[in-house]
Amino acid sequence: MRARILLVEDDADLARGLEFNLRHEGYEVVLAGTVKDGRRAALRGEADLVVLDLMLPDGDGLDVLRALREGGRRTPVLCLTARGQETDKVMGLGCGADDYVTKPFGLAELFARIAALLRRAGPAASEVVVLDGASVDLAARRVRRGDREEDLTPVETDLLRYLLARRGQAVERERILRDLWGVASRHETRTLDNHVARLRKKIEADPAAPRVLVTVHGAGYRIEAGGTTS
Repeated sequence: MRARILLVEDDADLARGLEFNLRHEGYEVVLAGTVKDGRRAALRGEADLVVLDLMLPDGDGLDVLRALREGGRRTPVLCLTARGQETDKVMGLGCGADDYVTKPFGLAELFARIAALLRRAGPAASEVVVLDGASVDLAARRVRRGDREEDLTPVETDLLRYLLARRGQAVERERILRDLWGVASRHETRTLDNHVARLRKKIEADPAAPRVLVTVHGAGYRIEAGGTTS
């Protein structure tokens, strides 16, 4: 259930660098370098988020954004551009952009904004994840195991979405805290551990011996690669 990002960027070096780092963060990446290719890829509807350069060799990246919105697609779009004028930002947001980052930018800021947009967008209403026999509806924030049904809190839902997007990867506690809530203090790790313990009680068949949300000693947590999505 890795999130797929469409990166529309004509600078080949920047595109390759961003692709490498986004894949390292656990995302799938599709590249496009022109308005024409970006519009075609965006309208296929396979991306969970679009990172869009507005200055492309064959026109204005806003044409990709307009095509998406005129086609009724609400895919989150983060505009990535060297333009720093307030009027450019207003125009992009007015066309339906969800966020705006001006070059040069820091990777940490870009990734935090991407994660925030994906959390806000959430999964499709029909998306259900099956984990160790538990049926988890992330949109409804509900877990069902046999005849038992429980609700997930917003924090538990965000945490589960975040780890599912990095399924199979060990993620450090400090990184989870930074990416999800903007803090990276070791003093907050106990709070995170408490959220994990409560989440395990809802998604694990045996919370005392977790098979889905496992602890990686000396590092953090990992969602095991098993499970299915519908």
